[in-house]
Amino acid sequence: MGRSATSVAVMPQSHPLSITLLHSERSDMYSQPRVLAFGTYNVRKHPRVGILIDGLRQNGCIVEEINHPLELSTAQRVEILKKPWKLFGFGWNLLTLWSRLRRDAKQWMKHNGRPDAVLVGYMGHFDVLLAHHVFRKTPIILDHLIFAGDTAKDRGAQGLKVKLLKKLDRMAINASTLAVLDTEEHKAMLQPEDNGMVIPVGAPEEWYVARDRAGENRTRDIVFYGLYTPLQGTPVIAKAARILADRGHAPHFTLIGKGQDYDEVRDITRGLDNVEFKDWVEPEELPRVVAGHAISLGIFSTTSKGLHVVPNKVYQSMAAGCAVITSDTAPQRRMLGDGVVFVKPGDAEALADAIEELLSDPKKLAQAQTNATLVAERFTSVEITKELARWITNRIH
Repeated sequence: MGRSATSVAVMPQSHPLSITLLHSERSDMYSQPRVLAFGTYNVRKHPRVGILIDGLRQNGCIVEEINHPLELSTAQRVEILKKPWKLFGFGWNLLTLWSRLRRDAKQWMKHNGRPDAVLVGYMGHFDVLLAHHVFRKTPIILDHLIFAGDTAKDRGAQGLKVKLLKKLDRMAINASTLAVLDTEEHKAMLQPEDNGMVIPVGAPEEWYVARDRAGENRTRDIVFYGLYTPLQGTPVIAKAARILADRGHAPHFTLIGKGQDYDEVRDITRGLDNVEFKDWVEPEELPRVVAGHAISLGIFSTTSKGLHVVPNKVYQSMAAGCAVITSDTAPQRRMLGDGVVFVKPGDAEALADAIEELLSDPKKLAQAQTNATLVAERFTSVEITKELARWITNRIH
């Protein structure tokens, strides 16, 4: 597939610190940009920062990590962004991790000097404040995929809570030199004086590997995976499954995940034997599971946030070689082109029609899978980080 493999040394799992150095035999290795990935991010649960690290390495940067993972799920992190006072509930744990991060950063700089740039991973609203304090006069890149205020509003919050979370967003962005966003719509939410860059979410290498391993052994089934938040539009998927059943079609749906719309989805699909629910699939297994399906479903909501994003599941599912159906929104159409099948947001009838059309015509299904495979090559880690690598290089020359 033309992507170069990257060898990464991994510390023993019992050790909370991961400091990883890409070694080079070149005598001028330190003329390459040195980037320090920093924070409490968890690559296993949130692969985005791993994609950026891998891509920067393939684009000529030396990347080391100072990482003490905070063992919280995405849902728990979002809950903290929605309710910052819950920070005190795990405050001691966070302060302990921050103490280690600060210690390790000081030790690293004692031996290496200052890095050329610091990368703070996804969900780093708090980590970037620490990075700003520790790495003074060093460019700090914040991967700001989630606006806390926007996310809370999408999940039903309003009033003072949203205002406070927007303040948190502003503090995080102000602490960074460059805010990385995933779509032009999110970039437009920055202030005119902010420095922003759009980098698509992309997909880790293992999703492309899963595609190759799946080969011709895919089922004719449909898969969805996600948090069942309003952004996902899972009730639309459930209604589409019901519509197809009423038409006499019963393709097998595998719905992976849980969340606030879970009970509603269960109610809508009650009595449908072709809908299977899985609360959880291990991250290491998810690429293989998804790649075994013919069709993967994206998002279908009509919320403001739903109209601003291209979800990671769409990039991942394309990389896995599935035909992908998702909502027809400006950012998704701009980013994905003919790599996916678009349907009107919130329209269960349109989703049912798209599923029925693909499954009733093997040629159309195969073409949709081929389109996804071709377009996915634009979103490998090395491709999506080229501009960021140039930005870092320009800062040191």
